[in-house]
Amino acid sequence: MSTTRDTSIIAAIRQAARQEQFLDVLSRDEAEARFRAAVPHRPLPAETVALDDALGRVLAEDLSSPVDLPPFDRSSVDGFAVRAVDTLGAREGKPARLSLNSEVLACGVAPGLTVAPGTATAISTGGVVPRGADAVVMIEHTRFQEEEDGSGVVEIRRPVAAGGFIAFAGSDIARGETMMRAGTPISAREIGILAACGLAEVPVVRKPKVGILSTGDELAAPGSALPYGGIFDSNGAITAAAVAENGGEAVRFGIIRDDEAALSAAVERALSECDLVVLSGGTSKGAGDVSHRILDRLGNPGILVHGVALKPGKPLCIALIGETPIVVLPGFPTSAMFTFHEFVVPLVRALAGLPPRAENDVEAKLAVRAASELGRTEYVMVSLAEGPDGLVAFPLGRGSGSVTAFSQADGFLALDALSEGADAGTTHCVRLIGAHLRVPDLVIAGSHDIGLDAVVGRVIEQGFSARVLAIGSLGGLAAIRRGECDIAPAHLLDARTDTYNEPFLVPGLSLVPGWRRRQGVVFRKGDTRFEGRTAEEAMHALASDADSIMVNRNAGSGTRILTDRVLGEARPAGYANQPKSHNAVAAAVAQGRADWGVAIENVAQLYGLGFLPLADEHYDFFLREERRERPAVAAFLEALASAEVRGALREMGFTLPDAVRPQAAE
Repeated sequence: MSTTRDTSIIAAIRQAARQEQFLDVLSRDEAEARFRAAVPHRPLPAETVALDDALGRVLAEDLSSPVDLPPFDRSSVDGFAVRAVDTLGAREGKPARLSLNSEVLACGVAPGLTVAPGTATAISTGGVVPRGADAVVMIEHTRFQEEEDGSGVVEIRRPVAAGGFIAFAGSDIARGETMMRAGTPISAREIGILAACGLAEVPVVRKPKVGILSTGDELAAPGSALPYGGIFDSNGAITAAAVAENGGEAVRFGIIRDDEAALSAAVERALSECDLVVLSGGTSKGAGDVSHRILDRLGNPGILVHGVALKPGKPLCIALIGETPIVVLPGFPTSAMFTFHEFVVPLVRALAGLPPRAENDVEAKLAVRAASELGRTEYVMVSLAEGPDGLVAFPLGRGSGSVTAFSQADGFLALDALSEGADAGTTHCVRLIGAHLRVPDLVIAGSHDIGLDAVVGRVIEQGFSARVLAIGSLGGLAAIRRGECDIAPAHLLDARTDTYNEPFLVPGLSLVPGWRRRQGVVFRKGDTRFEGRTAEEAMHALASDADSIMVNRNAGSGTRILTDRVLGEARPAGYANQPKSHNAVAAAVAQGRADWGVAIENVAQLYGLGFLPLADEHYDFFLREERRERPAVAAFLEALASAEVRGALREMGFTLPDAVRPQAAE
């Protein structure tokens, strides 16, 4: 053995001894805890991109809809716009005969004629519902007949209820409603929502730039000649693809030879250009042993972890240079990919604003019956929540014209063609839309209000995930009684006691005061019929005015109960027109399809309408006492009581009680 060779062997042994003294093997959990303590796993700052470039990105902030969807009351079928009362009693043997108006309302055509009693107007799917009409009859249930004088008559062979086959303004997305939350991955379905709302640019989380370096004299680039003893660099390609797959932007720095100066220069360049640097190879010996020669020298705090009790993956090295993390993966591909997915993927996804991975299929019980049309396989989109015995699936029923139902769905289940539906409580396999299901920490089901966005937003800022299911006050009360949600917002007025919400308490539930929503008459500013009158005076005066059309609310809503109480036996023109939201009422008035209605004050402000105050409505929260101590529930209650949220609610026009004191059932 030559002296030179002896010297080389001795140097290698000494180097290995120095490395062994440094190597401090940690458990996987200890290594992860040390990594997360030093490197914040949170989204990068926002940037604005064109809508066409938003696919695959992550929304950086909550977005409120600047418009109503649909923007007007529109027909959901081809047929005839009518007054529902004119179709009462219609049947095959004795059809209702209505005079046909001269205009045809195709998509994009503004109505010019009012549908007067005894008349009908031809309308296409998507057409604007004209003034005076409160329903649409399907063309299949009609027959056209031309009279001797050349006029047209439509025979109605089946009655239609008020609101039938009408998609009311804002019934899909209401102006001012939070349509998409920060942290939402933008897929084709979200692109559809953003485009439908007219947004050309989107605030998204900046993609993390991940520098990728492969080290080793033995490596050759794919496509090049492979020397004897060499291997193709697969780690660089796999790592770059995995980075892109998990929301990052891979920046390739190529293959770096086992030369300390060259490797040091490449690492420094990568650190200056990227948010995260990933190396493969060089964690154990030789010139590529960056753990000693380079990382500690480049800056503080330096090496965080060097050695993890994993098989494969023990040589993993993690460091932090200034504010930029650097991860050195083992050289063997299996070890490299195992440790990459265990330690690097969670950071890349967090920087990109993406949620953790999830499985593709789950089992869940239906919360309510899902109806199905016999003879067709039906796919029911569902939103998932945690129930007493596992996942609960809430069918989303906003209809085929909705662009939000698909966005809000976690997945779908299939109902057989020979089935007429699936009963509540039955278990189904739910195929997830995408692979990223995270059961929310907090489930809120009941009546929706834009003020709720301020509270939920604060909860999300605390690191909790939340899901809001707008299923109505009564639906939320039923869900919380079954244990399918944590909190149920409601504004239920008990007619016997003239009291909101409290009479509906049952053992196990308590009532947390929310805020007061001022209800009142909304009208177009400048309408002299409302000048100098109170809300009650205006309602009574206009109830007998045939030229004044009201827009009502759906039966069972708190607003409808209040309206009926004031009107008594009066039934003004338009009384049967009953959309299901305050926004739809305001839109009908603002767009001239109605002259007045009852809605909440902040919606009137959103639409620039006049407002005559009528009464204060209580919007409160039913709470399951057994879940009060859950962290996400506690965070909700803290947010509701916080000065910041209360101030935001006041700015929206709500009034609040002096303190949030839950009340239990007696």
